Amino acid sequence: MRRTKCGFGACAYRYHFKPNVQLGVFMSVETISPASSSAQYPWLSHYPQGLNWGCDIDMGPVPAMLDKTVAAHGAWPGIDFMGKVWSWADIGAQVDALAKAFQDMGVVKGTRIGMFLPNCPTFIVGYYAALKAGATVVNFNPLYTPRELKHQIEDSGTTIMLTLDLQMLHQKMDEMLKTSSLQKLVVARFTDILPFPKSLLFPIFKAKDKAKIAPSDKIVWLHEITAGGGKPAPVSIDPMNDIAVLQYTGGTTGTPKGAALTHANVTANAHQCSLWLGGHGGDGQQRMMGVLPFFHVFAMTAVMNFSVRSAFEIIIPAPRFELDITLKAIDKKKPHYFPAVPAIYNGINNHPKLAEFDLKSLRYCISGGAPLPVEVKKAFERNTGCVVVEGYGLTESAPVVCVNPIVGANKAGSIGMPVPGTIVEIVSTEDGVSLVKQGERGELCVRGPQVMKGYWNKPEETDLVLKGGRLHTGDVATMDQEGYVYIVDRIKDLIITNGYNVYPRNVEEAIYLHTGVEECIVAGVPDDERGEAVKAWIKPKAGVTLTEKDMLAFLADKISKIEMPRHMEIRETPLPKTMIGKLSRKDILAEEKAKREAA
Repeated sequence: MRRTKCGFGACAYRYHFKPNVQLGVFMSVETISPASSSAQYPWLSHYPQGLNWGCDIDMGPVPAMLDKTVAAHGAWPGIDFMGKVWSWADIGAQVDALAKAFQDMGVVKGTRIGMFLPNCPTFIVGYYAALKAGATVVNFNPLYTPRELKHQIEDSGTTIMLTLDLQMLHQKMDEMLKTSSLQKLVVARFTDILPFPKSLLFPIFKAKDKAKIAPSDKIVWLHEITAGGGKPAPVSIDPMNDIAVLQYTGGTTGTPKGAALTHANVTANAHQCSLWLGGHGGDGQQRMMGVLPFFHVFAMTAVMNFSVRSAFEIIIPAPRFELDITLKAIDKKKPHYFPAVPAIYNGINNHPKLAEFDLKSLRYCISGGAPLPVEVKKAFERNTGCVVVEGYGLTESAPVVCVNPIVGANKAGSIGMPVPGTIVEIVSTEDGVSLVKQGERGELCVRGPQVMKGYWNKPEETDLVLKGGRLHTGDVATMDQEGYVYIVDRIKDLIITNGYNVYPRNVEEAIYLHTGVEECIVAGVPDDERGEAVKAWIKPKAGVTLTEKDMLAFLADKISKIEMPRHMEIRETPLPKTMIGKLSRKDILAEEKAKREAA
């Protein structure tokens, strides 16, 4: 694999961006003086023991990670899907067969192949097969509406889609074949990946869930095109420039767009995760819990690619996350790693039968996707004995930027320090260029080998985010004297009430201190007098009764009068969440807007 040197010896490297014809940017390096680094990059003096920030970072083709694992650990179990297990050798052979089939279908370097799948072995095989054939992967959310799917297909130029013969998936893809530029649908049989006897029972007891697919020259079956096995023709990949994944996101500027992640971006971030999190789980093969959706960038890297690179066994208890199924799988399969979002950890904390499950196999839980409330972290650690480390990333950085150390100070409320080869800077929100003083608030900006090439076909939006050689995240943060970073809030989520800044996360943390609170979201709502007013939506724990009066009294000595919610909504039903299970401020505000318009 290709490597880039980023060490502090005589010098180190700073990542910056220059114009590129297609995307508007490309990644290159310039040296920075180590003399000024200790003050500007304080994490260097406090880095986890045994880990070198300036180590070599792999930046090769993504499929090489799988090839290496197959060669070294082919006999090891690779995927456990609902009890059916494939070895890494099995997976490697399936990837080769599908990559060859893709090439036989006319796939060439740069062809965009979509993944329209829940968590299952087919996703992993399809992802690596597409990349091995030279294509670019485009991840699609199975819950997207037809309108959203069509936009992403057209914007990305996706011509081939891989999916399952499930009705909820096929009905949408059938429409896309008729209304979008999608040319070919590759369909895998769900029963082929189910364990016995589920494979026999599914068509009988779940007949309504199985799609009835009419013959079409636009549809091919996975088992038919891969029946002959074989290997694909080698494809020459330029890791620094060839795009591995178009990962769609609302991004830092709001509109859906594809973050163009090169092979180097994806491989580098998987290696950074391996350096930070790998090697701490003990002897022998490690097991990874795969409940976060692989189409999301967090799971793509921190679950799937990290595991492929490290030869971890990926345990997939079900196509979609279900709390009871997940707890039973942890109890039975004894995984070591469990990446999840705070809402999942919170759900486990509040499960009425938690004591019935043995969760002691969990060694390291990585929280991301949303701020981790301190009380949720502490409660989960008490309940399981597992270390929970909060991390931070975004789609544009493939995604991991910072993580709390596995060994060393694990600071509650902090997102940790930069992973190897990554530079984090806190920049003035006023000029967007100058660095703020240590401890002061500013915009979190990133440089590193995992930072995207740019937004697909959106040079103007790219220029807004990749300014001055930095990825501007849109997050307000501080950095302490040891290089630990603290997210204060999103710039766009900032509430300005009577001219004062209120950070929703600060209010949420105070609300979570109440032992009767299960979930909460804080946001700004329109107010004629103040411009915006602070509103809190709160769901109590089961069996707990809370009133607005109770909460206001509880918060009286914990937040300022400016931060105190002027509106509060106590709800018995769960608060809205995104597909990966994090609380959705966007959806709660959409509900609020609809309610106000109807009034």
